[in-house]
Amino acid sequence: MRSWGRAVVRRRMLCLWLLLLGFALVTLTLSVLLNRDKTHSRHNPDGPLLLRFSSPLDLEVMVDSRDLPPLKSLQEDQLLLVASTQDNRSPPLKKGTYKVLLARGANKDNSATDGDMDKEERFLLEGLEKETEQAAVMKHGFNEVVSEKISLHRRLPEARHPGCLGEQYSESLPSASVVICFHDEAWSTLLRTVHSVLHTAPKQYLHEVLLVDDLSQQGHLKSVLSEYVSHLDGVRLIRSTKRLGVSGCRALGATRAAGAVLVFMDSHCECQKGWLEPLLERVAQDRTRVVSPIIDVIDWKTFQYNATRWPVRGVFDWKLDFYWESKSPLQDQDPDSAVQPLKSPVLGGEVLAVDRHFFQRTGAYDPGMLLWGAEQIELSIRVWSCSGSMEVVPCSRVAHLSHHHVPYRFPDQELLQRNKIRVADTWMDAYRKIFYRRNTLAHFIRQSESPNITERLRLKSNLGCRNFHWYLTTLYNVGTGSCADYHQGQEPRGGPMNTAPCSGTGSQHYDLNSEGEVRWGPMGSLCLDTRGERVVLSPCPTTGTLKWKFIKLRGQLIHQRSQLCVEAVNEGVPQEVDAHSSTGDLFLRPCTHHPRQQWHFEQLVAPQGA
Repeated sequence: MRSWGRAVVRRRMLCLWLLLLGFALVTLTLSVLLNRDKTHSRHNPDGPLLLRFSSPLDLEVMVDSRDLPPLKSLQEDQLLLVASTQDNRSPPLKKGTYKVLLARGANKDNSATDGDMDKEERFLLEGLEKETEQAAVMKHGFNEVVSEKISLHRRLPEARHPGCLGEQYSESLPSASVVICFHDEAWSTLLRTVHSVLHTAPKQYLHEVLLVDDLSQQGHLKSVLSEYVSHLDGVRLIRSTKRLGVSGCRALGATRAAGAVLVFMDSHCECQKGWLEPLLERVAQDRTRVVSPIIDVIDWKTFQYNATRWPVRGVFDWKLDFYWESKSPLQDQDPDSAVQPLKSPVLGGEVLAVDRHFFQRTGAYDPGMLLWGAEQIELSIRVWSCSGSMEVVPCSRVAHLSHHHVPYRFPDQELLQRNKIRVADTWMDAYRKIFYRRNTLAHFIRQSESPNITERLRLKSNLGCRNFHWYLTTLYNVGTGSCADYHQGQEPRGGPMNTAPCSGTGSQHYDLNSEGEVRWGPMGSLCLDTRGERVVLSPCPTTGTLKWKFIKLRGQLIHQRSQLCVEAVNEGVPQEVDAHSSTGDLFLRPCTHHPRQQWHFEQLVAPQGA
């Protein structure tokens, strides 16, 4: 009887413990669900829409990487694919503003008046919001607090030239897959990009939007984003299980895309109405053509929209740093040029449209590029050199959010230089020596290690790509690959000088001697001189006023009397110049680090066989 009693007590104690354990599990489950709903409501800015599913994992399917094309850099990846569960239906999102809920202060002190406390609260809230903005800028490189107050559906003001509004496009344009890669992007800017594409791209041309998550770590970009995307028709979410960087991430998106044209877009853009059709039209007319819209600017601090003045084109300097260059207004010469595409030596990476098969056939993005930087230069040189072309299309406009600083840091500062070294060693032939002279860090890295570019050199050979000398002399001029030029048919006693594509001819032969003279031509009978601010040639010997000094490290040619630098101002194309006219390309300007003031004294023509 005694042992039976002990058994009863043990059973009762076990039941009690099981009951307590079950209660704890129920409490924990309810807590997780409540916290998830709170998190979702905090990150769902545009309305009361609450998305609840029995299990977020029901929306995610493991995709075997063996289904991908044979890109070596992606063969070991495991991917998560989140497809839309809606049948041609979009959620009824409220077109409100993205509001930020700031914590209120403690209960009011009964000893103070309500007016005094209102002032104190306002002061505290303003201070808290200021601190929040500073933290947001440090985190993302832009003012996320301001972004959160702006609707995800805002419309940009019309900035296209009036001539674009009447443009007619083919009714059989190719379909487009918009690939948007992101890594720890802010919720508001990412979703505003997606909604901007959905609102402005005609449904008959927009095949899909592919969101490619490059191993983001922030919580709002995980299950909450999966649920949100599942309610957007035509939007798919692909997740990489390792960090790929811009090149790898975009290449991954391209392998999963089904549209005829790939449109690569940064994750913080806003599209103008009518942006997609002009790009598709140009690619449809020539499948080897890579095109970009005019890239307008969204201010990182205020999120104000600023239209970019046309015309613009992309260029890079000898350090392989990219920038957009504004040119003199073309419409002053030809009104039709305001709506005509402009060839560009290089395009930025903000928005690019390219035929999917041409992109893959010519090597996609270089899988050896690390994280971020110089991938647009590598792609541009390759496209031009391997029988393609690039241009900016003025009737297409997309605004891009500027950054106060790069929101994420490189693991070390040498990664960008390694990307540039890959570009130089693969594509620049003998001209890479100029790059290494201008870039000291890259020079020292290259002394200790060599990039593995065997596959890219084989691709270059198989595609029959032209050399870098062709690229320079055919495309590049002011600020990058131009030479100071003076045609022998001009006034024999000198006159204004031009810039022209580098050819290695006698009209571009200059010597800087120990006397500070810059002598032109094989006989050295004309010397660099000045006429006001204009740089001209005058008969030698020169006086003391014609002395020049060359700063090799910066590449600057300085007029010693005025201490001004020689700058290439006009386009680098040959011109018919009268020695007594006011035309010419070279001027004296205050010294800056602008590429147009960078020169070098050596023949800009590749050696035989290069």
